[in-house]
Amino acid sequence: MLLGAVLAVAPATVAAHSLLLEASPPADALLPEPPTEIALRFNNRVEKRLCTILLVDGHGEARRAEIRADGPADRLNAAAPALGAGTWRLEWRVLSTDGHVVTGRYSFRVAP
Repeated sequence: MLLGAVLAVAPATVAAHSLLLEASPPADALLPEPPTEIALRFNNRVEKRLCTILLVDGHGEARRAEIRADGPADRLNAAAPALGAGTWRLEWRVLSTDGHVVTGRYSFRVAP
């Protein structure tokens, strides 16, 4: 009974998992040349120093993109490592404002 009273008085909270809203390069894109920059925008702020961006080639070899600390709190901007032609999988891992780690991935291609 006491638990019910506490739950009735406690304010409701909504989970704020970070959702990817925009990405460059975009998902499923065919790029004429390798990207030099990566830009990801989320629906809320992320803790940049605890985020990672990896680019994985067709053989499963991963390369880390260097995330910059500047810019808006809801964006990750990074210098892309040197990429060759082929299909690349971009994998991101961010810490949401609700304290949860959120991951995602998508692919794009670089023309030969």
